[in-house]
Amino acid sequence: MRVLFFGDIVGRLGVEAVKAAIPILSKQEQIDFIIANGENVSGGRGITYRDYEELVDAGVDAITLGNHYRSKKQIDSFIDDCDRLIRPYNLKDYDYGSGYQSYETDEGEIVVVNMLGKVFMKEEVTSATINMHELIEKFPNAMIFVDFHGEATSEKGVFAHYFDGLVSAVVGTHTHVQTSDAHVLPNGTAFISDVGCCGMAESVLGFDPESSIDVFVYGENHLRIDEESDARVNAVVIDIDPDTRLSKEIKPINMVIKKERIHG
Repeated sequence: MRVLFFGDIVGRLGVEAVKAAIPILSKQEQIDFIIANGENVSGGRGITYRDYEELVDAGVDAITLGNHYRSKKQIDSFIDDCDRLIRPYNLKDYDYGSGYQSYETDEGEIVVVNMLGKVFMKEEVTSATINMHELIEKFPNAMIFVDFHGEATSEKGVFAHYFDGLVSAVVGTHTHVQTSDAHVLPNGTAFISDVGCCGMAESVLGFDPESSIDVFVYGENHLRIDEESDARVNAVVIDIDPDTRLSKEIKPINMVIKKERIHG
């Protein structure tokens, strides 16, 4: 079972970059299942129904979210009807949608889970560890793929090592910078602290560097995206053994797609 996971998609450019990358990587890596983090899809924060549909139509099988899950409040009106959209499982006081989804594939059942970290995060969450144990008991024969959306690499690493051998993969999202620690843990769980992001190639976390300077140095409050620029696609390919439900390999992807290919 070869799973392709795209890091945080940032803005319209990120969507177009992922759409361009899917046919390339699907053929090159012989992909069976595609997951993407979509919490920054629509204008850099949140996701609209239109963008959700576009990613699904492009071939994305499951879309995870994160702390910006409700930045577009219209999500309350459609998430219950979207079986490919997964908000953080361990949220407090949010009853819309689901924090996991189960999918039947030719290679077996795969459960995609979205967890939200506590460290340096503002959202009210319950214990990711307790919630994860409940899901493992609920799906004893499934491959389990976890998107852990968190600020601290240490928190993500602790979670991955704690569940090493009990879940197929733990991939980190949120910080938008691909880390160099992708590997399979001793008991068979694939791990990377952060997959990175899909958006502007020359950017600060997927946003225009000049606008980032304006925010950090001059106190402005609006980040911009140059939708006509080259794009960077950060992803990982994870090879899971359906029989053991453990991973054999994790391969980071870091590719630049020229604007001419995206914009015609």
